[in-house]
Amino acid sequence: MPLARTADLLARAAADRRGLPAFNVITLEHAEAICAGAEAAGTPVVLQISQNAVAYHGGRLLPLARACTELAAACAVPAALHLDHVEDMELLRAAPAAGFSSAMFDASALPHAENVKATAEAAAFAHRHGLHLEAELGRVGGKDGEPPLPAHAPGARTDPAEAADYVAGTGVDALAVAVGSSHAMTTRTATLDHPLIAALAAAVPVPLVLHGSSGVPDAELTAAVAAGLVKINIGTALNTAFTPALRTALAERPDAVDPRKVLSPARSAMADTVTRLARVVAGPAA
Repeated sequence: MPLARTADLLARAAADRRGLPAFNVITLEHAEAICAGAEAAGTPVVLQISQNAVAYHGGRLLPLARACTELAAACAVPAALHLDHVEDMELLRAAPAAGFSSAMFDASALPHAENVKATAEAAAFAHRHGLHLEAELGRVGGKDGEPPLPAHAPGARTDPAEAADYVAGTGVDALAVAVGSSHAMTTRTATLDHPLIAALAAAVPVPLVLHGSSGVPDAELTAAVAAGLVKINIGTALNTAFTPALRTALAERPDAVDPRKVLSPARSAMADTVTRLARVVAGPAA
């Protein structure tokens, strides 16, 4: 089916009070697993390429983006392409021509006034070029190996009134909020602040996004969607499925030299993870 637009998938999920699963792509195997897993779950999906993933591929956006575009367009469920955690405006400017319908501009590490200014400029560019723009307010820890923020550290929670002002001042189309999750968690032990999620959903007129969802248990994800979160970003969970499966395959085939023999089970493990988590996020098939 034709490549979907993130804005349309978000609007539909919000109207149905369902979550929209969004999975991070690092390799072609990730993208293939995401599409296969979403098809098995019967849920729409967003394929996300982060600025870090682009850097991993030598700073070249187009090869991976083109592959994801083709896979998403061939997917049997609606699939969209999103450019995630962009800090470089030049990379954001490359997004429209590369097939992305949305991007997340990350100025969350800047002082608040500078964050608002930079994000408003990014939103203005995005809207001139047909991009749906997501931003982040509050600090979702764990990025680039930094430790998770303590629960009560300054900025570790997004304030609803500040979030409403931020959306009004920047013009963003979706807002990632800090409600208790952390990037790069390999154990599912995070506890979310569900009353805060509900307060944010009531205060903010755009869809809310959860980053760092890999460390959030199933029941917490279900409750978070019910409280008002819409787009649920998942990355590390794919890697924690991929890497052990790859290690096992290598141990079982110590003489193997054909990478397909060991990458295939690792890709399948990721697809199974996508299917399970997509069903948790999106709920039972309509």
